[in-house]
Amino acid sequence: MEAFAESVGLSRPTVSKYFQDAASVRPKVREKIEAGLKATGFRPNLFAVNLNRRRSKILGVIFPTSLDSFYMGLRRRIETEATESGYLPFVFSSDGKAELEAEALETLTSLNAAGVIMVPVGGDAAHRSKVKTLARNIPVVFIDAPFDDEEAFVGTNNEQSMALITDYLTRLGDRPCYFDMPWVNSNAKGRRESYIATMRRRGLEPEVIPVQHSTTWDFERYAFDEANRILGEGGFPTSIVLCGNDRVAFGVLAAVNQAGKKVGISPDCDLRVAGHDNQPLSEYIWPPLTTVQQNTAEMGRLAINLLLSRIDNSRVFDQPRGRGEHVLVNADLVLRSSA
Repeated sequence: MEAFAESVGLSRPTVSKYFQDAASVRPKVREKIEAGLKATGFRPNLFAVNLNRRRSKILGVIFPTSLDSFYMGLRRRIETEATESGYLPFVFSSDGKAELEAEALETLTSLNAAGVIMVPVGGDAAHRSKVKTLARNIPVVFIDAPFDDEEAFVGTNNEQSMALITDYLTRLGDRPCYFDMPWVNSNAKGRRESYIATMRRRGLEPEVIPVQHSTTWDFERYAFDEANRILGEGGFPTSIVLCGNDRVAFGVLAAVNQAGKKVGISPDCDLRVAGHDNQPLSEYIWPPLTTVQQNTAEMGRLAINLLLSRIDNSRVFDQPRGRGEHVLVNADLVLRSSA
């Protein structure tokens, strides 16, 4: 940067100021720098610049999988908001494994990241302690699944969303039974508990289907195998099946369709099936899936805004803390022909 500044006849601090905020220098100075950039092709080393700052412009984003379209939607909104705010987002996938999540956190620490948005995967006490230590030194906002009561969190209001679809299904002439999702995070427990509470509030006995609980992220395969087992053992306990999420519903629908049973709302149908999340494919499978819409765009916007506010406020993170800010986003019912 010193050599470039000398080549355009400006001081290094002026050039550095331009790279931090181009609008902060006078128009004629900006034109001179931009002409020099075009002539020389010079670009500052972002890693060197960020490592040299007390607080970098790098934001870390950690998801448990890069294949789930729900996380793709969150990523798109977070990256857009971060970039517009002048930050450089680095996205990692933990593949649902605590050791990979730990590696991502170590990498972000070495990059002097200004803050982190992450979906926690849990892990043992040692891993959770490592995450807590990070949160005391770097602003962290958890998304989709809370870490604990102390840490900031943005996610879907599972109590509201699952109650919304459970209440709807109870009006269709039979009790909805519940097909659990793999217990990969706290959403699984929250959704099941909301289903149970809603059923009891309606004066109905909950019917949670006994399944082989798993922590796999291969939701479709898990649901397909379990649904085939259930069908082989006599079938579902009721004619309405509410799944913990849409990807579980995809596996259930595949097994039921291959078994020759008909899913839908017409009188000749054997089952009705519903999900949760409104995955992009939910509208295009057969039959199109009744579900609830998670507002990923709003969740992403709220998470990045909450993180930036924590960065700007420069909180002291090693002090004892009470309950962190938890922001819950309501969902909307989406009715289609599966239920």
